[in-house]
Amino acid sequence: MFQNETSPIRNEFWFIPLDLIMLILTSFVCLFTFLFLLIIFLDKTCRSVSTLLLCNSFLSEFLFASVMFSITFFTFRNDIKQIIDKDRSCSFRGYLSYATSAIRSHSYLLQSIYRYIKVVYPSQIFYQSQRFQLILICLTWILSIIHPFPFFFTNQIEYNVDNQVCHMPFQRHFWIFYTCFLAYLNPILIITIIYFKLVRYVHNMSEIITPINRLIHARRQLQLVRRIAFLVIFLVTLGLPYTIFYFLSFVRPPPRYHFRIAFFFVDLSLVFVILVLFQFTNPIRTFLQRQILQWTNESTRTKI
Repeated sequence: MFQNETSPIRNEFWFIPLDLIMLILTSFVCLFTFLFLLIIFLDKTCRSVSTLLLCNSFLSEFLFASVMFSITFFTFRNDIKQIIDKDRSCSFRGYLSYATSAIRSHSYLLQSIYRYIKVVYPSQIFYQSQRFQLILICLTWILSIIHPFPFFFTNQIEYNVDNQVCHMPFQRHFWIFYTCFLAYLNPILIITIIYFKLVRYVHNMSEIITPINRLIHARRQLQLVRRIAFLVIFLVTLGLPYTIFYFLSFVRPPPRYHFRIAFFFVDLSLVFVILVLFQFTNPIRTFLQRQILQWTNESTRTKI
């Protein structure tokens, strides 16, 4: 059983600084994703299906960052007090981290599917409609929310004292693979397949007689899917520590503070994802540029 709340634990010198950095990273992501969602909501020009899917991605990033902030704050509090304290919400926070991570991955998958349909099946208007895309969004949310139920309700999520976090031990090989496949590997694999199929399709279009406007449209959609693929590759790269620790667990126990290290890279990836999304999201950049220009003009008039 767990020791009581006043039991001291080993506190490394780097715990508090790392906790603070992770709190800053997740706070930054929460703030900017909320700001981006607000901009999309206020800008009346952002009412397309693409914007709907983009909102889904921003919302998933906001929720995931909020959960990671909550997990880190719990760790930070215990590190400061040097105590072992599994509160009632600890396992539920672990569950939410799995659920929101799956929502996040599937949001990028939906964007890729939509781009693919627009190019390969341009006459299928229903599959490009907001109603159909909303159905897909709801289905992915339902799948993501219920997929952790088998290991959550069988108490596979445990409190790790050294890392001050509730998470499934990597030694639960089947359950870790199960959630990684559904929430991470499967969406990434499908996005990769869509990208290469779209590359081949556009290449074939270039070799046959195709209306120039349709070819330009197809290349533009391919460029958007390429950006999503780039984003996914980036996520995979920063998620490598987590993957390495998982495969290491088949041979020997992972390092004592493996979750702290893995979660730091997860939080770091959140910031880079938001920066990349901002760079690739024209409506938000246009809105901010318009507002900055308006503020500049008003300031100039005031001075005159």
